[in-house]
Amino acid sequence: MKAILCKEYASPDKLSFEEVPDPAPKEGQALVAVKAAGVGFVDGLLVQGHYQVKIPLPFIPGTEFSGMVESVGEGVTNVKPGDRVLGSTMGGAYAEKICVPAATCVPIPDELGFPEAAGIIISYCTALYGLRTCGAMKPGETLLVLGAAGGVGTAAIQLAKAMGAVVIAAASTEDKRNAVLALGADHAVDYTKENWRDDLKALTGGKGLDLVYDPVGGPISEAALRSLAPGGRHLVVGFAAGDIPRVPLNLPLLKRCSIVGVDWGGFARAEPQNAAPYMLDLIRMIAGGELRPQGFAAYPLAEAGRALSDIANRKAVGKVVLVNE
Repeated sequence: MKAILCKEYASPDKLSFEEVPDPAPKEGQALVAVKAAGVGFVDGLLVQGHYQVKIPLPFIPGTEFSGMVESVGEGVTNVKPGDRVLGSTMGGAYAEKICVPAATCVPIPDELGFPEAAGIIISYCTALYGLRTCGAMKPGETLLVLGAAGGVGTAAIQLAKAMGAVVIAAASTEDKRNAVLALGADHAVDYTKENWRDDLKALTGGKGLDLVYDPVGGPISEAALRSLAPGGRHLVVGFAAGDIPRVPLNLPLLKRCSIVGVDWGGFARAEPQNAAPYMLDLIRMIAGGELRPQGFAAYPLAEAGRALSDIANRKAVGKVVLVNE
């Protein structure tokens, strides 16, 4: 089979696309023909060796996939050849085939294509965990999404609207702002403007924000925090800007607000039995018509390096997926 290989911790352009041996399912495993693989910011960190967990070299990157079961190992009863499934893994998804524990495979509803299925696993679970559990968001509350045009941001917009929130999306260009409005955001603001907080104040009628969904970090994090209403919640999802902000702790004191970390990966690794229901809830929302994931940017599997570079350079709009034709 063909696969993307990371042979050294380096920039994504150093990745190679070459022939590797086909995997074979062991006891309890399923062999899945990968139809699509999700691409995220963390994948770029992993191939550069900058993530908190290092995968030994050489390895096949990719942490989320969708596809069709080809065969199963001894003792597997929950899936069978021909089943459409999605799943997550610590590496291995950027390939034509992957072996994973069958118990981790989730059936794909008929309403969802392979690219969309591969793209919902991490971004949408992170959004659901962050908004529902960490942020305790209620219908009618106002949410600001930073980095709104990226894969994490677009997922948060769509989940928040499905949960009844008013969504303000922050993006740096007119094209990106138009894209997030098309995905359902109620308002879009330009966070590169010097006085962009004035726009937030006007849109909330001077009351301030109830929640901030922040996968960006950097200097705009403090500005967003300062725009929270009393009792607001600032959800820290990541630091795509590269800088970890140092927030003055008098701000949460004076505003009586909370700063809450949203580490879906850490939660899923520490409490897999409690993490699994989030994906099932997403599937139920999609099957029931409450949520229709959209806004995906597809790249060929062979161009994984370009896809990762586009995410790092903020050229991609929406959730990026690799497709295996």
